Amino acid sequence: MLDFKGIDYKTIDLMPLLHKGVVRAAGFPGTTVPALKFNGEKIQNSVDIARALDRIVPEPPLLPADQESRKKVLTAEAFGEAELQHAVRQILWNTVRRQPRSIATFLEGSNLPLPQSVAAYTSGPIIWGEYKVNDSTDQNVRDDLAALPQWLDRLDAWVEDGTLGGATPNAADFQIATSICLLMCLQDLRPYIADRPIGKAAVQVVPSYAGDVPPALPAEWLAPLREQPATAPA
Repeated sequence: MLDFKGIDYKTIDLMPLLHKGVVRAAGFPGTTVPALKFNGEKIQNSVDIARALDRIVPEPPLLPADQESRKKVLTAEAFGEAELQHAVRQILWNTVRRQPRSIATFLEGSNLPLPQSVAAYTSGPIIWGEYKVNDSTDQNVRDDLAALPQWLDRLDAWVEDGTLGGATPNAADFQIATSICLLMCLQDLRPYIADRPIGKAAVQVVPSYAGDVPPALPAEWLAPLREQPATAPA
């Protein structure tokens, strides 16, 4: 969103789980990321950041001017923030726990002073902590995967009607594309998403997304996805 607005910025990458203490120590009221400092203002939560960016730098806008289109974008953004992203985190951490060395692949392009080899061998406590914090139990992940085909259908429909994936990205595109690209980091799920309308739309918004997790999920958990036509891996 900052790139879209043409705002120069500096990123500070933080290790998962450990970020909570660092963010609070930096003076933010909560423990979540993304956390943005802009002209002395501290803003957290991707939705709040989107609203703040439109207030601070109105052009180009993250929400359409047309009221009906704006309503649809806000509905899609809310779904991405309230439902989709938490399910994606649950699926991710359950899968990474089964392939712990894969966590190092997410460091590509980061500014963390931590070699991938070191991350791969020392990340056990972080993976376990995120697994617990996100309640990434087997049952929750099975429920998420059972719901995923319907969620993907909903997202595809939003692409088809122009709510997502338009020529100019909006707040919902930024909210949802990152979650979809994260799902496509999992080799178990990539074939079922990459060539769908929402998969292609997500890559348009986020062309490069670090992370590659080898197959790890039990075959029976993927049955709801296999009932839909699979696509070739990206």
